[in-house]
Amino acid sequence: MSSVTLVRSAQRSARVQSKRTYHDLAVTPSRKPIVSYGPPGYSAVTGHCVTVFGCTGFLGRYLVSKLGKMGTQVVIPYRDEDEKRLLRPMGDLGKIVPMEWDIRNEQQIEECVRHSDVVYNLTGRQYETKNFTYDAVHTAGAERIAKIAAANGVEKFVHVSHLNAAVDSPSEFYASKARGEELVKEAFPTASIVRPGALYGYEDKLLNNMASWPIWWKLNWGETKIRPAHVMDVAQALANLTHMPAVPRTINLPGPSTFTHEYMLQLVESVTLRPPSKAPVVPKKIAMALADIATKSVWWPTLCPDEVVRRYLDDVDVTGDWDLTGVTPTEIEQHAIKYLRRYRSYDNVVRPVVFPPRPEPESITA
Repeated sequence: MSSVTLVRSAQRSARVQSKRTYHDLAVTPSRKPIVSYGPPGYSAVTGHCVTVFGCTGFLGRYLVSKLGKMGTQVVIPYRDEDEKRLLRPMGDLGKIVPMEWDIRNEQQIEECVRHSDVVYNLTGRQYETKNFTYDAVHTAGAERIAKIAAANGVEKFVHVSHLNAAVDSPSEFYASKARGEELVKEAFPTASIVRPGALYGYEDKLLNNMASWPIWWKLNWGETKIRPAHVMDVAQALANLTHMPAVPRTINLPGPSTFTHEYMLQLVESVTLRPPSKAPVVPKKIAMALADIATKSVWWPTLCPDEVVRRYLDDVDVTGDWDLTGVTPTEIEQHAIKYLRRYRSYDNVVRPVVFPPRPEPESITA
């Protein structure tokens, strides 16, 4: 063999090797090839097709953003035309695929998962309506999605529940979440059950509600314990599960610290630079009655009776499984000013933040 031939052969091998470094090939148990290539980022191609039910919700929007930035093709089932518009720019051209759906329509669900190798179920309701009860969404709806995903050969199913999910919980919200977990495991035995704590971030129902309606967080004299988690941390943890082997277990994602509602109100006051709320502590029976009247009197969502029940329930004391997802949770003090600055008066917008001293751990966990 001539030297010229050897040189050309070596050059050809080098070119082939260099091309292979730009992509990776994997074959899933369903025999679907997953080919990822290109530099990391918005225009990359991971080869995954992911369906995110509940994508228009608080956590779902951030998950779609994380997946889109990785170069993943994301199917976004939607019910409202206006809610899907914000998700379209979160991925490169053709990466975000909207599909209309209804949680009771099995044919539409099947169309949403038919081409996906990973399915996330983030559907949920904070309050019941005449069309959607807790069981209709958290239990029957979750089971329906899991069964259809399994029947269509979906490789990985991730079901998002709640940290306080328990069948015997006095809160129907938490109890329905637990019943849904059991049915999902029956329908999809290798499903990952993710239990995040209370989430905070832009447009949340934690910090924003505390700044707007502190009276409803004084229930139980503010002694209820909470373990808030940053929505971006939870979204990143969920996104990382796409590229990991299936984790057929329950993954708890509580916040890194435990606080009382009283301390959280103090934190909000220190960031917003507002005087402490003079609202009285409403007894539970009166709060339940007011919530029931408000729910039946107006059409827009207000404080529902089940939410009053939840104000008296501590977050469970379990060890977090953040290490399984490759994410280190951040403390609420690192982010509070971003979400609460808008509640400051004009004169105080740029003033520094001085957080209240944290209570002793034993006084919280006792």
